[in-house]
Amino acid sequence: MSAEEKKETNEESLTENTEEAAETAGTETPETADPAESEVPDGDSPDPKDERITELEEALEKSEDKYLRLLSEFENFKRRNAAELQATEKYRSQRLMTELLPVLDNFGRAFDTEVESEEAVALKKGMEMIFQSFRTAMEREGLEEIEAEGKEFDPNFHHGVMQGEDDSKPSGTVLEELQKGYKLKDRILRPAMVKVNQ
Repeated sequence: MSAEEKKETNEESLTENTEEAAETAGTETPETADPAESEVPDGDSPDPKDERITELEEALEKSEDKYLRLLSEFENFKRRNAAELQATEKYRSQRLMTELLPVLDNFGRAFDTEVESEEAVALKKGMEMIFQSFRTAMEREGLEEIEAEGKEFDPNFHHGVMQGEDDSKPSGTVLEELQKGYKLKDRILRPAMVKVNQ
């Protein structure tokens, strides 16, 4: 083979290799593509779904907290209301009792009056019977007389207006009851007006 024919053969072989390389580059499959082109987006950016879940969880927590607060306030309201109703029922007759105390005082003064005639004695006895019925009805409603004479002075139950001196009794003892005191169950309607030993 002549030198000229060898040169032509080499040129044809080079041309064929170049065409094959070009075809191979043009038909490159995704698997052999540049990895940089198919890279997943940066993992630092938050997922919108995760953000939404977090928002909903926070909203739920706030709603639960608000519900528990409202429930607690409602329970406190019910307890206060029940206590007020109970107190109203317990002391429902307080105003009436307070207004009737002077009537009891007047009955007491009437009984202290000395009578001699048979008619006056009979009248007094009838008044005592009426007073007893009246007093019993008030006691059924919870009226109680405050004990005073001979007791130790207690500013919660007694109103000291005078002082006396009796060596036979301890200091601070109530010597005399000047006006009866009353309470309705455990509430003071009027303290007893008393004379206290020095």
